[in-house]
Amino acid sequence: MKGTDRLMKRMTVHTNRPYEVLIGNGLIRQAGEYLRELTSAQRAVIISEDHVAPLYADTVKRSLESAGFTAELFVFPHGENAKNMDTVMQIYAFLMEHNVTRSDMLVALGGGVVGDTVGFAASTYLRGVDFINIPTTFLSQIDSSVGGKTGVNTSFGKNLVGTFCQPRLVLCDIDTLSTLTDDVFADGTAEALKYGLIRDKALFALLSAGDFGGQLADVIYRCVDIKREIVEHDEFDKGERFLLNFGHTLGHAIEKQYNYETYSHGKAVGIGMYQITKAAERAGLTPKGTAEQIKAALRNCSLPDAIDMPVELVAQHCLHDKKRKGQTLNLVLLKEIGNAMIHTIDVAAFTDFLRA
Repeated sequence: MKGTDRLMKRMTVHTNRPYEVLIGNGLIRQAGEYLRELTSAQRAVIISEDHVAPLYADTVKRSLESAGFTAELFVFPHGENAKNMDTVMQIYAFLMEHNVTRSDMLVALGGGVVGDTVGFAASTYLRGVDFINIPTTFLSQIDSSVGGKTGVNTSFGKNLVGTFCQPRLVLCDIDTLSTLTDDVFADGTAEALKYGLIRDKALFALLSAGDFGGQLADVIYRCVDIKREIVEHDEFDKGERFLLNFGHTLGHAIEKQYNYETYSHGKAVGIGMYQITKAAERAGLTPKGTAEQIKAALRNCSLPDAIDMPVELVAQHCLHDKKRKGQTLNLVLLKEIGNAMIHTIDVAAFTDFLRA
């Protein structure tokens, strides 16, 4: 499924501070040039994790230095369990030790864990330091690197502490996807399916077959473009942006129950999309047969669709979700494939909704 496309694509995300997203091959080798166009800063700090840094950090560092930056590198352990305040405090300490100021730049190099964590550190260190995102996984390129949501996990749940902080630039280098395992690539495919399910029936049909490597740049562009449009309408997550959480309420519950280890984000979201759609069908809110189409797509993309977890436990975790509003919970459901809606349900009725 992992293909290449030699033509660069670009778009502008028009948030409170607009920025560009570039999609193409070899972009990390030009990171310094792109960063120099944005800033007169003399120092840049690359922040990455221990799986990604050995692959790409030297290339990015050389590019930054060639563009006149003094470049430093900070590396933390990989994995969702590293996305916490302890890691953020270590980043703060490194930045302080190297006398990083508000005129300097941070470079987030890695997947969603790196982007979320670095974005949060950038938005809070000295009350705000600019950063750019260089996402290196399929999932982070199409989703978490764009839109400005940053955050870390706590013992209470996923992403419950965070900020809105838009990057100055996003570089989606398709070449980095060639080093992903099939399992990690499939993780991103779940989020890509989500974009098709909530907004683009043709995209869902393309992805459902499970073989889209020859159109990878187009798929990344379309997913990012869908997110761009929604974020521009609702930058601070007050309404329409809720649609991007399709499958995530159940998905986050699964991730937390298994301590962010057994089920990756994409796998958990895939299960969440299928299971919430089954419940919506039983409630008469989604057309019959929709869930089976999602199930078939997940299986074609090597993703799970079920989990052995008591519904009461799922509901308990879900009720700590950010989408809860007092005694109600906002759920993202499908009117049909390609058309999502926000459905509000009473907290007291949620367990029965899942169990129906």
